[in-house]
Amino acid sequence: MVNEKFPMFETAELGHVLDKKQYRKRAKHLRVQLLEAQDAFRHDARRQMILLFAGVDGAGKGETVNLLNGWMDPRWMVTRAYDVPNATELEKPPFSRFWRDLPPRGRIGMFLSAWYSQAILDHVYRHIDDDGLEVDLERIERFERALTDDGAIILKFWMHLSKAGQERRLRNLADDPLNEARVTESDWENWRHYDRFIAAAERAIPHTNTADAPWFIIEGEDSRYREIRVAELVLAGLERGIEERRPPADRSGATDDQSGSRQKGKRGGHPPPSDPGGNALDSAPDETRITVLSTLDMNRTIDKTEYTERLRNLQAALHVQHHRARSRGVASVLVFEGPDAAGKGGAIRRINAALDARNYQVHGVAKPTEEELAQHYLWRFWRNVPRDGRIAIFDRSWYGRVLVERIEGFATQSEWRRAYAEINDFEQQLTDHGIVVMKFWIHITPDEQLARFKARKRTTYKRWKLTDEDWRNRDRWSAYEEAVNDMVQYTSTANARWHLVEGNQKQFARIKVLETFLDQLRQALD
Repeated sequence: MVNEKFPMFETAELGHVLDKKQYRKRAKHLRVQLLEAQDAFRHDARRQMILLFAGVDGAGKGETVNLLNGWMDPRWMVTRAYDVPNATELEKPPFSRFWRDLPPRGRIGMFLSAWYSQAILDHVYRHIDDDGLEVDLERIERFERALTDDGAIILKFWMHLSKAGQERRLRNLADDPLNEARVTESDWENWRHYDRFIAAAERAIPHTNTADAPWFIIEGEDSRYREIRVAELVLAGLERGIEERRPPADRSGATDDQSGSRQKGKRGGHPPPSDPGGNALDSAPDETRITVLSTLDMNRTIDKTEYTERLRNLQAALHVQHHRARSRGVASVLVFEGPDAAGKGGAIRRINAALDARNYQVHGVAKPTEEELAQHYLWRFWRNVPRDGRIAIFDRSWYGRVLVERIEGFATQSEWRRAYAEINDFEQQLTDHGIVVMKFWIHITPDEQLARFKARKRTTYKRWKLTDEDWRNRDRWSAYEEAVNDMVQYTSTANARWHLVEGNQKQFARIKVLETFLDQLRQALD
């Protein structure tokens, strides 16, 4: 019978049935094909597959996931099901747990009750209105686009039953002693709100149904039909992933130093492009171009006596405010970027001296590990988002994508250009959760950097910091200055602005960083 109330689901209520003989015949071939495709996909290891299962209760989501785990090799599959966030998960932005659980490249991740579940439930039970649902769906779309732009294959299955079909399924399960525990009061409560669930789905599916992350509405009444239909779609997705192999671009994401060139040649011996990101790096720099860095007054200083007094007072005040933040569950994220020898480490140490060591963590960002290379570049940073009341300090950060990776050619022009929007969305999710985000670019002049390099060479306990690559990086100063200008222009937002710090005198830079952190933390708490 035609579903006049919800026309989108008309094709999922046609009564598809697959008899046992047809099922066995098709399943026999499908299992072999799936295993072969999975093996080829795994060994290619350039993309990951994400299978998302949503839909009405009792439509066979869990059974279908179990089937796929049984038909394919489960060693190379990740299965995650989500309930109400636990206490630890509530201390981080909502999408942290989804980023945490993403499968590495070459593997398949199956997600139940994931990023659509809470948005639809909130709308069904009127915790958010239509506009609120639209905001949630736009965030989901950005999340999925970030993954598919990075090469992920996303297939989304809405497992459907009519309202009468859902009631029959729940009653059958409840009458079965082996399955009665699977039917909860919340399942019946959701069934009573069936029309609101389907209405929310009719908004969510068209909004987020894209070429790279398509929805498939699966009729769930007949289990044999449902299983074969999903398995065939998964097989097609795997085969597409094998055929659409990405070019072997360098994806090292190196951020070990300003240029990342310490990682050069460690990705199969392919040198980076001579003109990454559309910059004419080999041509003479444009000395006349004005950037946000060229407008800084690099002669700013503070005398030693004043520095000592202000440092002591600022650290004492910060100690008090950071304990206030801890007690109120306000977290902070501090990002430090700048040229080699700019004084990032020294500024970080002056902050740490004012904090309780149990409440902060410093993350020195270097060349990604093999595990990190198998994921989206933001994955390793999502894993280190601080819990409520804690502080995470990043000595170099996700901005390596638009700095070192742009200049050294580790990211394609398409990758680093779209990174501005991806980074803004990442930071927006942090601030929406109540995290205080502060970003510092500590700047020095080329002459000051040269003096510090020479001083490092003379100082035994600092000599290890200086390499031949540090000297080579100076040749790309103009390219970095242009990249920093773009970074500030496109990622300095109202909630996560860039603070440019004149760093030719280390004492002045340290005081400015401490004052800025203290002021912004006070504003957040007051």
